[in-house]
Amino acid sequence: MSPRTAHTRPSARVAPSIDVVILAPSGRSLMVLLERAPAKSRERWQLPWRPLKPDETIDEGAAKLARKTLGRTSTLVEQVAAFGDGKRHPSGGELSVAFLALIDAETGEAFEGEASWHAVDDLPPLPPRQRGMLEGVVASLRARLDQGPIAFHLLPQTFTLTQLQAIYELLLGRRLHKASFRRSLHAAWLVEPTDEWRTEGRGRPAQLFRYAPKKRRGGRRGVRFGV
Repeated sequence: MSPRTAHTRPSARVAPSIDVVILAPSGRSLMVLLERAPAKSRERWQLPWRPLKPDETIDEGAAKLARKTLGRTSTLVEQVAAFGDGKRHPSGGELSVAFLALIDAETGEAFEGEASWHAVDDLPPLPPRQRGMLEGVVASLRARLDQGPIAFHLLPQTFTLTQLQAIYELLLGRRLHKASFRRSLHAAWLVEPTDEWRTEGRGRPAQLFRYAPKKRRGGRRGVRFGV
């Protein structure tokens, strides 16, 4: 038996990490929930993460992590991409899977956990791979706005059309013409009015709507902004 065969053992592999990017709107800013990193870490902040356990699926692990971080169930937790770019990660592993989780502004304001909210456009230093994961998740979210009703996960169950437009403007990074936005929304058949009204500022009360998509050919469920 050669020395190589006798003494070489396969190195232990670190389990893939599950990293959750939890986003919520706050005024004109898109916020992400970050946790304090351990004292010996190079950066003070990091995304919520944990290693994948052998007895669970990666989707189950992400849902549990999001629920533990928030103290409640998120309206959306979905896998975005895997990252194995060789950049440093708190786990020390080679592979990380990024998940997106969305909550509305009211839920975000009521959060009382140990993590804290940070504006996506004004982030503190993060571990390099997690910084890339966060940027990738936000880019994916913005790129899919006209492909599905993802923006509605950032709203409460009932909302005004002004609130809905503000969410789209926040995610698109630009202002939208009010009449054009409402025409596009009507063409998408995504909302229905309720019997409730809410006062917004000094103007007339605004009617509340709910997300209620109607079936239509083609299966499109987003709002198109080709106006």
